[in-house]
Amino acid sequence: MNEEIVYGRNPVNELLKNGKPVNKILFLMDSPNRRNQDTIALLKQRGIPYQFVDRITLDRLSRQGVHQGVLAYIAAREYSSLEDILNLACEKKEDPLILALDEIEDPHNLGAMLRTVNVVGAHGVVIPKRRSVALTGIVAKASAGAVEYVKVARVSNLVQALKQLKKEGCWISGADAGGSEAFKVDLRGPRVLVIGAEGKGLSRLVRETCDEIISLPMYGEISSLNASVAGSILLYEIVRQRKGLKTSP
Repeated sequence: MNEEIVYGRNPVNELLKNGKPVNKILFLMDSPNRRNQDTIALLKQRGIPYQFVDRITLDRLSRQGVHQGVLAYIAAREYSSLEDILNLACEKKEDPLILALDEIEDPHNLGAMLRTVNVVGAHGVVIPKRRSVALTGIVAKASAGAVEYVKVARVSNLVQALKQLKKEGCWISGADAGGSEAFKVDLRGPRVLVIGAEGKGLSRLVRETCDEIISLPMYGEISSLNASVAGSILLYEIVRQRKGLKTSP
């Protein structure tokens, strides 16, 4: 069995009953029954995404196992809340530094950014529940162990989460084309850095929610950077400014 997948009605229900971290549940679309309805009610209560799929999909994912019409993707670790991330900054007596990811789908990008977040001493990462990679085994491996140390909040609505962080005093800096040059902007103070999806950049509503748009200067023929590379450069620039470090002449 794939280590990230559990299938069968009883094993999945035990996962949920014991509060284990779950990324998503799949149900067989042609078998609605009372047991599924009870499980769905629990999923709604805990805010866990679910969807209905055909039997071929469940058979393939379970490798022809006895899935009984239900399959769960297990998270690599427990998710945190926005409050957990803010509390960590408070405990360290530091201004919050949070990375928010707008529909990042590549697990290697997420893993790489978790690693950078840990290395620079940022306080956590915010990801949406839908149209975004979750904390999978691939992410954990790509993070080189950082997934065990970085707090990751998985939210239903990224725009609402950003607005909540604004109320907590954070300034929202979105990384996208057409913004102010990041190296010329004051990036100190409580801050959320938002990185957009691979190839698409920030979604419209997320961009409109940001307090400012910042960009990295491009001097060559290629006009964009990998999301994790851009995020790493910007996080280090924020830390450089916070610590008052000077660049070499």
